[in-house]
Amino acid sequence: MQGMTLNSSAFQEPVAHPPLAGDEHAMLDDCLLGRIGPLEARLARNAQEIAAAQAVRFRVFFDEMGARSSTDAPALDRDVDGFDAVCDHLLVVDTSLPGSDVDRIVGTYRLLSPEGAHRMGRFYSQDEFAIESLMARHSRRRFLELGRSCVLPPYRTKRTIELLWQGIWAYCRKRRIDVMMGCASFPGVVPAAHAEAFSFLSHHCQAEGDWHVRAVAGRFAPMDLMPKEAVQARSALAAMPPLVKGYLRLGARFGEGCVIDHDFGTTDVFVVLPVETISDRYINYYGTEAQRFAA
Repeated sequence: MQGMTLNSSAFQEPVAHPPLAGDEHAMLDDCLLGRIGPLEARLARNAQEIAAAQAVRFRVFFDEMGARSSTDAPALDRDVDGFDAVCDHLLVVDTSLPGSDVDRIVGTYRLLSPEGAHRMGRFYSQDEFAIESLMARHSRRRFLELGRSCVLPPYRTKRTIELLWQGIWAYCRKRRIDVMMGCASFPGVVPAAHAEAFSFLSHHCQAEGDWHVRAVAGRFAPMDLMPKEAVQARSALAAMPPLVKGYLRLGARFGEGCVIDHDFGTTDVFVVLPVETISDRYINYYGTEAQRFAA
């Protein structure tokens, strides 16, 4: 199950007029959520832009990372599934590129709101992680699931990641989100290849108490592959995908156990980030600029 990946070493056909996730009578008036130089973060505005985002996903997940699918994705040259129709699609657009808007999409992130999950009947992560009990313990909170994140190789920079977070923060403010969650992907299907990184997350960054989440029993693979005293923080962090490091900086916690996704050739961990735990430093950094787009 492909979750969130921006590793620099690394749904269902869109409907003609795809609704934004949530109440169709409460559409977001302004799709623009962030801007850094010529790059803009905004929501997809029509079926053509969703299809272009799916094509970017295909280039990264299938052409670059070797994903496979039992759906029509290879024939379409697009990464599609049934969740696309109920999600909002955050786009990174390079306005300096020639061509039409669909030709300028260089990255994307899929956002599943509580309303979208209700329409779908579930969150995407439920196939891999036992999130039902987590949400039951926090039934008054609004959860946003993030996934299908990818950026084309020339744009895998700190600036692009900052723009994505600026856009996500503005979206969270618009939609009154309390908790962000989702699967984050490491390349490959051998957890031992990420032994130090996984062990660091397990020993130092595991969600506890009311926020504890565990991989589903039938797919659970351990993450505590090295003794705590053998893990070196510097090398463990250096081995993590950029987006996972970004979550750590914001104060995210991780589930117990990882899940191997053979279709996408990844090993997935679960990320949970209550908005109230994001440090003031990053609220000030991302929030000040994002506030312009969250009104």
